[in-house]
Amino acid sequence: MAKKPQIAAETRPWRDPDAQPFVRISGVTKKFGDIYAVDDVSLDIYKGELFCLLGGSGSGKSTLLRMLAGFEEPTVGSIAIDGQDMAGVPPYRRPVNMMFQSYALFPHMSVAQNVAYGLKRDGLDRTAITERVDELLSLVRLEGYGKRRPDQLSGGQRQRVALARSLARRPKLLLLDEPLGALDKKLREQTQFELVKIQETLGVTFIVVTHDQEEAMSLATRIGVMNEGRIAMIGEPQDIYEFPNSRFVAGFIGSVNLVEGVVTEDEDDHVRIRSAELGCDIYVSHGVDCAPEQILWWAIRPEKITLTREPPEGDANVTKGTVEDIAYLGDMSVYRVLLESGKRLTVTRPNLHRSDPDGITWDEQVYASWGGFSGSVLTS
Repeated sequence: MAKKPQIAAETRPWRDPDAQPFVRISGVTKKFGDIYAVDDVSLDIYKGELFCLLGGSGSGKSTLLRMLAGFEEPTVGSIAIDGQDMAGVPPYRRPVNMMFQSYALFPHMSVAQNVAYGLKRDGLDRTAITERVDELLSLVRLEGYGKRRPDQLSGGQRQRVALARSLARRPKLLLLDEPLGALDKKLREQTQFELVKIQETLGVTFIVVTHDQEEAMSLATRIGVMNEGRIAMIGEPQDIYEFPNSRFVAGFIGSVNLVEGVVTEDEDDHVRIRSAELGCDIYVSHGVDCAPEQILWWAIRPEKITLTREPPEGDANVTKGTVEDIAYLGDMSVYRVLLESGKRLTVTRPNLHRSDPDGITWDEQVYASWGGFSGSVLTS
């Protein structure tokens, strides 16, 4: 996983009520005919962030990015960048550049000519252009590639040329639409490190659109999860994963076990939930804003569940089932456990040893257990 930009570990301006956002999206709606592509979105992004808009196809993330770039105008609402209202400001006058998923490199131009294209249009002299191109090719580790054409480069190299070209005019805000989507998995993981390092070095505010949850978790200072044109949740990657605010977010980010239950105890310091699907009580070691007999949902990540052959102590947070399937993934194994109710639980265990002849295997009866703080209670 790529290292997070330093802003995420140090300043976190989004936690400061007095901090001024660099990008402010206020009540923005975009309609195409009767279709709401973006529906009443408000969002603040701060200078130096690497912010990810994450969502599935049709969630509105790319439309929102295009409105930031000036390629689309909001039907309702406003967008301000660095304190300036962008209403009516054409793309070429905005302090913004955009890097497209296809990279959109000119095939008849060399690498250096692609990077220099925007600088030439701005009328810079030849010496300044050469210095800037050399600086950017060094930044993206493509020294010596200036005379090559795009079809002579690998996918990762083309991605870096497109990034260099996007940065050539020193934009205050860089918009990246699925920047790693054309790369294979291994190259995509390697390039994540490079993208974060470049963003840290320049301090430019990045807004990245992606449908890849792992990519967003690796890159972002914060993530905005989009669904049906709306922002479902905004938070730092750990908050999005560990403390989802809804069943949609819990299910969209990573793998999760989601069960329905009824509140049987509602105290300030704990809640007890009866789940017919699990065949046991769920004891939650903190208060929840709910009422007795309320139906709600409980979400737990597979790595938070422990599998044992012997029943653990306690009258809650333990259920029994049979190992139906095991998938060995190298660093971890994934277990599918069939409960007596017919519900299936997914459990992951790290493979800490190269061989484990006594490990739990297929068709064994096991007990699945978890701690009182391990899951999330969801009311929507």
